[in-house]
Amino acid sequence: MTNRATGARPGSVALPSKVPMGAAVDMRPPHRSCSGTFAAGHGLRTWWTMLAICLEERLVYRGDFALGTLMRFLPIVTQLFLWTAVFSATNRTDIAGYSRNDIVAYYLLTMVTRAFSSMPGLAGGISRSVRDGSVKKYLVQPVDYVSYLLAARIAHKLVYYAVAILPFAVVFFVCRSYFPPLPAAATVLAFTASLAMSFLLGFFMEATLGMLGFWFLEVSSIVFAYMLVQYLLSGHMFPLDMLNDIASGIPGVSVGNLVGWLPFEYTAYFPAAIWLGKIRGNDLVRKLAVEAAWTIAMAILCRIAWHRGTRRYSAFGG
Repeated sequence: MTNRATGARPGSVALPSKVPMGAAVDMRPPHRSCSGTFAAGHGLRTWWTMLAICLEERLVYRGDFALGTLMRFLPIVTQLFLWTAVFSATNRTDIAGYSRNDIVAYYLLTMVTRAFSSMPGLAGGISRSVRDGSVKKYLVQPVDYVSYLLAARIAHKLVYYAVAILPFAVVFFVCRSYFPPLPAAATVLAFTASLAMSFLLGFFMEATLGMLGFWFLEVSSIVFAYMLVQYLLSGHMFPLDMLNDIASGIPGVSVGNLVGWLPFEYTAYFPAAIWLGKIRGNDLVRKLAVEAAWTIAMAILCRIAWHRGTRRYSAFGG
């Protein structure tokens, strides 16, 4: 049954067919009240629909996506030759507790972690939607923007791994001699948990960065600086253990200690170090707790940025 005056179904939001040029549009999310059970069921169905749509979008350009995915494996050869040359030049069997085999295995594992935690184009896409006004459709429709972005990223990762799982399997099989024996089940479980949290942490950090578009007209320079710092301090270039012997200027505290309290290491270094047995026992439990705390903190910060940003946002016209 529809409302004759508006043509809207009960419980839905009636959207105006035309917005007069120059007329202000109220960008505040509409107030909706319904029972908890119905709201939860409706929210799950909406989220699942968004995920299905995003999957279809990712599969439109399958050839381009597959080629881009395969090209990401080329740096493996470069890293293999690089670290072979480093160890040959130093005449050492290990660096910061990592042998040549450990370094190669570490780099391959960080590739897996980065495939979970990296969010290419997320921050830039959010700021662009704010700048060009396309974000307003998520403000007048009963769709949560952050949930939509999360569904889109999950869809992206599902398609990515569907394409990349075979090349990953081939690379890991060819390089199996570089890896230590398969770790215990508890270590594998901790590794899996750290990967899942690295995905959420990477998503909420970049989404929060994109929300700065509500306050700044252009955030590309901020995103570039973030990516530079994140690439260096995440451990993607080298194991962060190598920073433990570098003095920070604070008595008894090394650069590695300072980096360890930042969220960046959980997007690359931490899962790889778990698998290789570099972090064990109480240190492993503590760092998993710190990663969980950072993930929750960034999720809350993302919601706060979205809420405050939309309160100050204005759009005009249709």
